[in-house]
Amino acid sequence: MISQFNFPTKIRFGAGVIAELPAYLKDNNLSKPLVVTDPNVANLPFFKQIIQDLIAKGISTEVFSDIHKNPVKSDVYKGDEAYYGTHRDCIIGIGGGAAIDVARAILLRINHREDLFKYDDLIGGDVYVTNDVPHFITIPTTAGTGSEVGRSAIIADDETHQKKILFSPKLLAKIIFADPMLTMDLPPFITAATGMDALTHNMEAFVAKNWHPMCDGIALEGISLIHDSLEKAVNKPDLEARSKMLIASLMGAVAFQKGLGVVHSLAHPLSSLLDTHHGLANAVNIPYGMKFNIAGFEDKFKRIARTLNLKDESGEAVVQYLFDLNSKINIPHRLRDIGVKSEHIETLADLAIADFAHPNNPKPVSRDDFRNLYLEAL
Repeated sequence: MISQFNFPTKIRFGAGVIAELPAYLKDNNLSKPLVVTDPNVANLPFFKQIIQDLIAKGISTEVFSDIHKNPVKSDVYKGDEAYYGTHRDCIIGIGGGAAIDVARAILLRINHREDLFKYDDLIGGDVYVTNDVPHFITIPTTAGTGSEVGRSAIIADDETHQKKILFSPKLLAKIIFADPMLTMDLPPFITAATGMDALTHNMEAFVAKNWHPMCDGIALEGISLIHDSLEKAVNKPDLEARSKMLIASLMGAVAFQKGLGVVHSLAHPLSSLLDTHHGLANAVNIPYGMKFNIAGFEDKFKRIARTLNLKDESGEAVVQYLFDLNSKINIPHRLRDIGVKSEHIETLADLAIADFAHPNNPKPVSRDDFRNLYLEAL
């Protein structure tokens, strides 16, 4: 069943809803989209079908897919050149978090011509986002980041690898076409890694220190949906499991406006330094990060345990659940199994303490804490 809801932007959700895209563009007098995706999605049959359907309806379509799996500023500048060089009138982001982040950063770049990182939200750059932006549409193909409903893009510096946040309500999509059919052919590893990314968003948002009861409720429901569906989506996928994961991913991205925490600050340096898949980095680190947060926040973990239907309603049981879930979906338990070496630890700790996520962790995290967490997980 295809349905529509708004939170906060318009979301068209359901199997086959992607077929509405050409008519939506025509109804809004849009005929020259820049379609931003990643190199892998660009070669998949469903993506080629989307492009063929647009062209068949007389819509001039330009595809930009020259992006890194962990996006950098130069990706955005190349996309900006593609937009202006081919005279586009709107932007469609199709894919996972990397593609949609780049699409959103290109959206900002079109009418904001200062250095991209002048608009970094972490230094108050959002106040400079004052001009209009092109019409923006997002179409998720993974159930992970939930970037499709977001207002921000995370882009790294090409040289320093430090991640920057580009943020503004202007960067919300006008409409989201969330079609679980587009996720049906994801390979098990990507389904697992992106699914654990969604779980990390919901779980970290719930324990984050800021007060936002609406996000707390959304996060708990997201955790419940992932508990019900992730293992099946990875190992025996069907439309119901894929649909639940896609909804849970959307919910995680809404919930984490409350904040994230130590797990993301452990994960981001792995992506920027070692080019580790973001979802995989979160997946390996989440048991260790959640263990770090238990003391002093036992009531929060008791509520998570109840949501997971655990017999032992404790933080320790939640951590064990996370290790067990990783095993069931073939995610390794150790950083050494995803390419981290002892000689990386000091640099990783430096990057982690400089990361933007951990200030919202429920308890402070020092550089020594990060170093010790990396060593524990190694």
